[in-house]
Amino acid sequence: MKIFTYFKGDKVIWAIVLLLSLFSLLSVYSATSTLAYKHQNGNAFYYMFKHLFILSLGFVLMYLVHSVRYTLFSRIAQLALFLAVPLLMFTLLGPKINDASRWIAIPGTGLTFQTSDFAKLALIMYLARFLSQKQDNIKDFKSAFLPILFPITLICGFILPANFSTAAVLFVTSMVILFIGRINIKYILGIFFSGMVMLGIFLAILSQMPNQGRFITWKKRIENFRNPDSENNFQVDQAKIAIATGGVLGKGPGKSTQRNFLPHPYSDFIYAFIIEEYGSVAGVFVVFLYLVLLTRGINILKHSEKTFGGLLAIGITFSLVFQALINMAVATNLFPVTGQPLPMVSMGGTSIWFTSIALGIVLSVSRSINEGEDNDE
Repeated sequence: MKIFTYFKGDKVIWAIVLLLSLFSLLSVYSATSTLAYKHQNGNAFYYMFKHLFILSLGFVLMYLVHSVRYTLFSRIAQLALFLAVPLLMFTLLGPKINDASRWIAIPGTGLTFQTSDFAKLALIMYLARFLSQKQDNIKDFKSAFLPILFPITLICGFILPANFSTAAVLFVTSMVILFIGRINIKYILGIFFSGMVMLGIFLAILSQMPNQGRFITWKKRIENFRNPDSENNFQVDQAKIAIATGGVLGKGPGKSTQRNFLPHPYSDFIYAFIIEEYGSVAGVFVVFLYLVLLTRGINILKHSEKTFGGLLAIGITFSLVFQALINMAVATNLFPVTGQPLPMVSMGGTSIWFTSIALGIVLSVSRSINEGEDNDE
């Protein structure tokens, strides 16, 4: 069909996005029925159409970004990083939800966004740019390694107090980018273990403060994970029931019973909800889609003539897939509760849009490779 000629880049990634969006729309429609009854007078279509609008706008953003030559993002990477720092600082001083300061309101729109979503993308772009410029002396400690420590520490450090899991995902992603960017492995191990030591010191200090903030939440989540019989494991218990009763083929669309008990079946625990209604077959298929997305990112890395494009593509895809695996591990009780959404599936607003922009950048790199632009200076 002629319409497909307008969608450049990796067609497999386009297909993955469409399939994940379909899972998202069907699951959110069913999972929000109780929410609609409580807040929208039983109008089950309210949240579905709202989510459809968010997904559609995300698709438009993805298309527009994929049409832009990816080298533009190298030019704006430093500016984006400089902008991310004050935004994160402002967020820490902003209103708190569940003892966490993560959101900034967009004036005049009624929307809020997590500054960490922007900061993640900004840091990945900056790392890809910096490492691509230092390839001639990439093994040098003073000129290639030391300068990259500051932005990683700064961004992850500002995200950490309010959102431990996002800071951890971004830190691991940064280490992967450094490794693929050919930074000396002993330097990477050094920053990794130094990061663990600094984290331990931070938690030790926080535990002794009168206002412990999110430390209490983190501690409870780990304790509950280590003690599965705890009465505080209501979320995880309901997710386990949803998965167990879903079986191989599921109960069928709209036939979930756990949506009335499972907290946030449309966001944090949407993976358990998908298995309940569509079965473990669907659960395995969703995992498969994310793993294929990662392999496509690796494929772009292998075929990119420019270091920046390859690092950008693998950094973004690894970050999204790593986040997805954590979300699914939480839903299946393989990991403590984190609050990480399932990319392009969990109900959300600006988080879906930032994910769409990120995937648009990956598609832009792929498009440039396919059209031979990647070889141009």
